Amino acid sequence: MAERYSRQMLFAPIGPAGQGKLLQARAAIVGMGALGTVLASHLVRAGVGFVRLIDRDFVEPSNLQRQLLYDEIDAEQSVPKAIAAAKRLAAANSGVDIEPRVADVHPGNAEELLADVDVILDGSDNYAVRYLINDVAVKHGIPWVYGGAVSSRGTTATIIPGETPCLACLFGAAPPRGSTDTCDTIGVIGPVVSVVASYQATEALKLLVGDYERISRSIVHLDLWNNQHSSIDSRGMRKPDCPACALKQFDHLHAEDSGEWIESLCGRDSVQIVPKQSAKLDLSAWAERFKPLGRVELNPFLLKFHIDEDMRLVLFADGRVLIQGTDDLTTAKSLYSRYIGM
Repeated sequence: MAERYSRQMLFAPIGPAGQGKLLQARAAIVGMGALGTVLASHLVRAGVGFVRLIDRDFVEPSNLQRQLLYDEIDAEQSVPKAIAAAKRLAAANSGVDIEPRVADVHPGNAEELLADVDVILDGSDNYAVRYLINDVAVKHGIPWVYGGAVSSRGTTATIIPGETPCLACLFGAAPPRGSTDTCDTIGVIGPVVSVVASYQATEALKLLVGDYERISRSIVHLDLWNNQHSSIDSRGMRKPDCPACALKQFDHLHAEDSGEWIESLCGRDSVQIVPKQSAKLDLSAWAERFKPLGRVELNPFLLKFHIDEDMRLVLFADGRVLIQGTDDLTTAKSLYSRYIGM
């Protein structure tokens, strides 16, 4: 340990005692895209003892510009991001327990995935997941670090339940789906992702070594391309009627339980359907079923069934299905019913 972490332990706010705390700490990263790959690299290389990598997606060529743990072979083979990231990170630090989870975070599994760690890092790309993280974090008293990056802009904030405003205090209700800019609609440059994730990782290290006096109490905004940086002091923003941290209602966590979770993935021309009852899929068996109907691609983690040139189904072993080639929920439900069954 002394050699690997020697430069980090020379940094007085961490030191040998802080390094010992990091080695015993547990972290979860939600989303292994651009932010998540930088976050995971910092935490694993810093020696955080347990890091859970959670992501529902697989590597595609458009990811490689900014998602720093993946390569062209990962994209060609459609390797799930959590699996590819865990492989790279294990090669960087075999002393850290890295747990990849190919999963979508939803009300049915959020507590199982997030409630047993010391800090949660937001690498997601949508507000529905962030408000769900917020509910779990507030309910279980777990600090978490929000982060977002799009275009050349970024935002981050550290949330400590019971001490700071929560996400619902800071931003109110979750914005309607499709009402905010995303990387898939207006693009993003890689450097802003690295800067935002580095802010987040630094806050995580402060939390894990117990240096609460130096935790940021501000919402940080930056725009690298336009040379802008600002922060808003958030210490007076806790709301006495906040549904999450004041009233403990946890509306996002206690979503209505029926059928499937169905969502259009903004900017992706895709719809995701997640069965609320656990439904493990035998991908090899489904591949045999689909072969007479169209082109099939199979790897150990997912199955792609090409219905035609424009439309395909992507099946994951955990029961999730992506309908790619449409963002219309009715069309997606129809295809799901036809090929999978409702």
